[in-house]
Amino acid sequence: MNQDTNSINWFEIPVSDMARAKHFYQVIFSMHMNDGEMLNMQYAFFPYHPGNSKISGALVKSEMHKPGMEGAIVYLNANPNMDEVLEKVEQEGGKILLPKTKVSGEIGYMAFFSDTEGNKVALHSQN
Repeated sequence: MNQDTNSINWFEIPVSDMARAKHFYQVIFSMHMNDGEMLNMQYAFFPYHPGNSKISGALVKSEMHKPGMEGAIVYLNANPNMDEVLEKVEQEGGKILLPKTKVSGEIGYMAFFSDTEGNKVALHSQN
């Protein structure tokens, strides 16, 4: 792998109820997600700007995508204020698994939550 590129270029969070999951993420992050479909998979895309080499991803519903608490953990960007995101998680049907926690050095803060679909997801912020 070229060391000048990102290790990750796309992520997918599995969902079983797209409307419920899309509502959850749109509310906790105060953003809009666009819908799409390809190869018999339903998508709700996190905001992105094609061609800028920044990482993005989507909620995905398909036979191959099964929500779960095990496996890889995606850290979503909760800047500028993780507290605002965490305040909405339980109000919208999720559960905080690890509250905002200071990471060593100047890395910032992290937290874990479970979403409405049963996925374990993480947050990261500088403040």
